[in-house]
Amino acid sequence: MKKSKAFNNAGKLTALLFLITLFLTPFAIVNAGERGVLMEFGKVQDRVLGEGIHVIVPVINTVKRLSVRVQKQNISAEASTKNLQNISADVTLNWHIIPEKANTVFQKIGDEKNIVERIINPALEEVLKAIVAKYTAEEIIIKREEMKAGVDETLTNRLANYHIAVDDISLIHIHFSQKFNEAVESKQVAAQEARRAEFIALKASKEAEAKVNLAKGEAEAHRIIRENLTPEILEKQALEKWDGKLPVVVGQGEQKLLNLTDFLKLY
Repeated sequence: MKKSKAFNNAGKLTALLFLITLFLTPFAIVNAGERGVLMEFGKVQDRVLGEGIHVIVPVINTVKRLSVRVQKQNISAEASTKNLQNISADVTLNWHIIPEKANTVFQKIGDEKNIVERIINPALEEVLKAIVAKYTAEEIIIKREEMKAGVDETLTNRLANYHIAVDDISLIHIHFSQKFNEAVESKQVAAQEARRAEFIALKASKEAEAKVNLAKGEAEAHRIIRENLTPEILEKQALEKWDGKLPVVVGQGEQKLLNLTDFLKLY
């Protein structure tokens, strides 16, 4: 009997303390970077609580806090290009809940985890597949920024329907199949060999052209010399080479000196 009475008193005291705690804390604090979703008996209200302290009615009102700060989501997705090459992409998305729509987001979707799993990941995968399908594998390499802009614009418009804003999207890595990588490498090697062969052919052509020009120059020089050589010039050149001694002509008879005029003719 005494034990039962003591147990009832303890239960009453616990309930009393619980009620006192509820009625002594008629406040809700929303921290920086958060918005409070105000609910009345579990029903989401139109009012969104901003940062700071707010008066609520205990038991009747509850508050669910959602972060409206920029959040990062990493995802890896697979897609096929226009020419049916399979790729995988590592994407980083920065996003945030539109603050004034926090109550609607919570009511229709749920908290941050639900937003990522139900909305962001599926939307990002679908948008990436749709944009990648517009480009060939080669175009993805040279038009990466254009493709990124397409993903950004399409995803922004799609998530706006759920009151989620896209702050930035980054295509961190794009991975191609091993077969495509080997084909690209072979193509690059072939292009390098073609450029090398072209350089060798051009070099040979220039060298042959230089030899022809040199031969033409030498022939022209010889022609000019021939046209301008006169007996007077030849005589002058012979005198310039003469050492001043007249040669002696030996024949049948006595020795005699060669006549200067005849000597010059020898040169």
